Amino acid sequence: MNSPTAANLRDVISREIKTSELLRALVVVGPMVAAYFISREAALLNLGLVAVSLLIPALRLHLAPKAIALHYLAILVTFGALFLASPIKPLFVGLTALAGFVAVAVTRHGEDFRTLGNWVFIPAVYLACEVREGVSPSEALRHAGVIVASSPIALALVCSVQIYDQRRRGKDAATSFGAPAAQWFLPASATAMAVFAAAALVEIFDLAQGQWVMWSAASVVVGDVAASTGKLKQRAIGAFVGVPLGLLAGIALPHSRVGYALAVLAATLTLMSFSRYVVGFGLRCFFIALAASFAGGASGIAEERIANVMIGGTFGLVAVALTEVAWQRIMRKA
Repeated sequence: MNSPTAANLRDVISREIKTSELLRALVVVGPMVAAYFISREAALLNLGLVAVSLLIPALRLHLAPKAIALHYLAILVTFGALFLASPIKPLFVGLTALAGFVAVAVTRHGEDFRTLGNWVFIPAVYLACEVREGVSPSEALRHAGVIVASSPIALALVCSVQIYDQRRRGKDAATSFGAPAAQWFLPASATAMAVFAAAALVEIFDLAQGQWVMWSAASVVVGDVAASTGKLKQRAIGAFVGVPLGLLAGIALPHSRVGYALAVLAATLTLMSFSRYVVGFGLRCFFIALAASFAGGASGIAEERIANVMIGGTFGLVAVALTEVAWQRIMRKA
């Protein structure tokens, strides 16, 4: 009886979890968590997002170290621009929308650039909001400085993993990024509209964890209205299931710095370790809620996370619908 059950469980795990990617992500993120334990510097945990954001396109697009280095510079420049603009709310909103537009517009030079664009936009926006959340300007500047100063470590780890992987598998680095996208302006415009509305809402009402609103607004723009609606449903399911379960686990488990660090590590690993998006996003919500509970900030987090995901996703869906209607009218007139 146990043997078939164990075999079925192994089959489910092998289908759902990308083991090879999980191990590679652990190699590049694990040292950040170890450094956090030694130094007690919270900024080093945020550096894990930079490492994973470099690793995902590197593995999926078979990037050469030179391309990974250029991707790294793009993340730092975008993060620096958004962080420095954050005290001036209209400027921050405009630059965030521009970053969302560029993240998609680069597909005019190759469809694979969408992956690179996404993984410049996501870490830059997330970190620009995260480092200034609930701290003084001087502390935010120090936090940002630690991330930038330590970031070459993430670059070195990702390049090392990629070089080892390519040599072991005998694969050369990619020399092209796919065919240029014929329809790049429409999704780029929809992304810019959605991110602009989301960023404006966050800044006007000083929403906590506003990066989730902007991240969700951009992530829902994946094609037409039907595809975007499907993506929003997946994110809603993940948030409604993952966040409450994470909070319940946080109540049941003893709070500790070890638990907090491991929950942040697990949340970072979910960005690339699961085959189905809804499973990965649900677990990411679970571990983020768990980490917040361990950090003593669980009050109101369920409502915040779920609301941020839904608000941002709705902005994205509306932007896709509006751009489709506008494009159809233009084509009819033409």
